[in-house]
Amino acid sequence: MLDRMAAKMTAGAITGFAKALTGAQCQWVGCGPYETQRIYFANHSSHLDFILLWSALPGPLRKRTRPVAAADYFLRSRWRAWFARNIIGIIAVTRGGRGGANPLAPCEEALDRGDILILFPEGSRGEPEVLSDFKRGLAHLARARPQVPVHPLFLYGLGKALPKDSFLLVPFNCDVVAGEPFGWEGDMDRFMTTLQERMTLLAAQVHRSPWE
Repeated sequence: MLDRMAAKMTAGAITGFAKALTGAQCQWVGCGPYETQRIYFANHSSHLDFILLWSALPGPLRKRTRPVAAADYFLRSRWRAWFARNIIGIIAVTRGGRGGANPLAPCEEALDRGDILILFPEGSRGEPEVLSDFKRGLAHLARARPQVPVHPLFLYGLGKALPKDSFLLVPFNCDVVAGEPFGWEGDMDRFMTTLQERMTLLAAQVHRSPWE
């Protein structure tokens, strides 16, 4: 009971501090933070990405929202694993799978429980506000659970607030722009194209192009 309370207080302190330092505001374009289940996806340039996304959601929605993250990184040490599981509440996936196992099985099980997920389809952190090609994991998950819509989010400034390989949070104004959710379209290539098109439209909301 005490561990659960301490974890809740720690999570609240972290999200509150990060939001105050970055001044991040979430702009909902043509939608709202509805409490229906969905898969959020966003660009990825900082370990701060999930924290800011999390803090932008209403409390009841935040409790159901979990990031999908690489097991080989977040479960590497005992302390990091405790923080990832108890404070952030990650869904740990094994990149590449092992022995033919489905690497998305933990995500599918989480969706079946009613969780809301956050995925970063670039797979790893890149240059701030410059998108790398999306990997197909999100498309495979959307095909496996077509009843759950996907919801694009574009993040600006977080790669500068907490640069890669840095542990020092730098004050910098950040933005979160949320677009309209959409569903599985029945074709893998078309769905991947739609992911990139939706992210480009959101980037225009902060007058930035995410593509090199």
